[in-house]
Amino acid sequence: MSGTSEGTGSAADSIRSAVTERHPAVSATARPSRAESERRDYRAAFNAAHLAMAVVDRDGYVVTANQAFAGLLGAEPHELAHRCAADLVDLAAEARTWAAYQEVLRGRQARLRCTRRLKHPDGHSLWTEVTLGPVPGTGDVLLSVADISDRRDLQARLRHLQMHDPVTRLPNRALFFERLSAALEASSYEHGGGTGRIGLCYLDLDGFKAVNDTLGHRVGDRLLAAVAARLTQCADQSGYGRTSGHLVARLGGDEFALLVEDSTGTEQLAELARSVLAAVQEPFDLAGQRLSVSASIGVVERAVTGTSATCLMQAADTTLYWAKADGKARWTLFDPERNAHRMTRQALSSTLRPAVERGEFQLEYQPLVDLESGALRGVEALVRWNHPQFGTLTPNRFIGIAEEDGSIVQLGQWVLRTACRQARRWQIEQPSDAPVFVSVNVAVRQVWDSDLVGDVAEILAETGLAPQLLQLELTESAVMGSAGRPLQALQALSDMGVRIAIDDFGTGYSNLAYLSRLPVSVLKLDGSFVRGFRYEEGTHPNPADETIVEALVQLAHRLGLTVTAECVETAGQAARLRRVGCDTGQGWLYSRAVPPDVIARMIGRQAAAAEAAAAVGSEQDGPAPHPLV
Repeated sequence: MSGTSEGTGSAADSIRSAVTERHPAVSATARPSRAESERRDYRAAFNAAHLAMAVVDRDGYVVTANQAFAGLLGAEPHELAHRCAADLVDLAAEARTWAAYQEVLRGRQARLRCTRRLKHPDGHSLWTEVTLGPVPGTGDVLLSVADISDRRDLQARLRHLQMHDPVTRLPNRALFFERLSAALEASSYEHGGGTGRIGLCYLDLDGFKAVNDTLGHRVGDRLLAAVAARLTQCADQSGYGRTSGHLVARLGGDEFALLVEDSTGTEQLAELARSVLAAVQEPFDLAGQRLSVSASIGVVERAVTGTSATCLMQAADTTLYWAKADGKARWTLFDPERNAHRMTRQALSSTLRPAVERGEFQLEYQPLVDLESGALRGVEALVRWNHPQFGTLTPNRFIGIAEEDGSIVQLGQWVLRTACRQARRWQIEQPSDAPVFVSVNVAVRQVWDSDLVGDVAEILAETGLAPQLLQLELTESAVMGSAGRPLQALQALSDMGVRIAIDDFGTGYSNLAYLSRLPVSVLKLDGSFVRGFRYEEGTHPNPADETIVEALVQLAHRLGLTVTAECVETAGQAARLRRVGCDTGQGWLYSRAVPPDVIARMIGRQAAAAEAAAAVGSEQDGPAPHPLV
């Protein structure tokens, strides 16, 4: 090991060499007396320097230290000689730093810089930046230690300002996601016996915008600060506050989050949500203003394994939306099944428009049968979606989505064109048979968002189908509320010769007087009326249903309308409907919705039956009813 005087001389020589390189006037061959004088000067400069420095030999022991280094550690310079440098500045605390330090001592790494928190003998701590580098030509290492406590304090204050909300003093969105990401790291649960689960209450104030709009942003900010205080109190009282490592944060606007690390299950989160909901609903007294607000809370609790920050926040956001959609002022727990339905809905919505272009839709047709003769009068076109992922989907799975996103216009045009083309094809293939009309459902959005009248006229001209063989069905609520453009469109279609039918009649407005002012030709009774006609084992049909249906049929006939009964499933229902004067029936008694070729065979069998009945009638003086199948 080098002695103290030798070590000091080596450090001075190295410093002198650096000066000599920058100032050629200082010659390496200076007179010995001058060299000795320089060594003394360099040694004095080393000892008097404000930067704490020490020379360390290749074995890691202090050769010499200056006064600043000794003062930093609360010692005298001579007391540090032969001390282990790594112990003095805590270089062995981290494996990576220790390994790099060893590399510097061996000359295999040029420099090491790290930050260490050192404890002074008088008890106070300080942050330091430790730098190590070789002393050329000696094999020793120069260790310097800079006090960066003031800089660290400034950085901490700046970070606090950056990571906290100025209104509520809560952690902001940036700090929340930093903590959430750290909590989700698998290493956080490898040691310490944590539960390996995480929970989140994501809340939004109901009606906060009204407070800002009516009372101003100053009152709104006071309200946010008061809410933040109550949320923090709830977390502290429940054991999930800052002292336990959990987080209450303001994510922006009137959105807050309570992060529960190492949660014990959904009941723990539910208890916290209930306490938060009750706390927020208590009135606030803000500078003479007494305000009452509520909150909607989405609650998510799950295992950390397999969970990402993005997935957790998506689940929380979805659940918060459910809470608001279900009526607000409540908390809602994440439901995987409900979420799967939502995801399916989103998947259908995103692929609906392209599906029309890819030809994934097809039409099936359900017969509309004359209740008196049993003859096939028409068919209702029902669309099916042959989805590549979810299989065959019926209209109730996607029509509502299509109406919401506007794709019903494109889909409706395809359905109308395909149905009219098919009806015309049946007519051409069997010219001797009475043609059947085709009934197509129309959404009211098709009337508003497209030129329905123009589309119908173009399709009829393109396919050659007579207007009388097309029936358009609209729901009762859509037709009864028609005014302006929708009413004008319906009137134009009726004037064209197209029949207009009200679907599911009896479930909406049921404004019978309004019927006389609408260009409607057909009422389709909702299946709920027809089900009351059914004989069940040990029960009898409801006579009130028959009375209501009979009255509706009589009123419709007086207005010049025909009546179709939906959901006819038994012969008994058909007989009672026929008895009260209903014109046509539709339901499983006659047929489910079937492909076009099945309808073609029905038309053919009906023609054959009609010929046979005509022959029998000529012999027996009377026609016989024509069976559908």
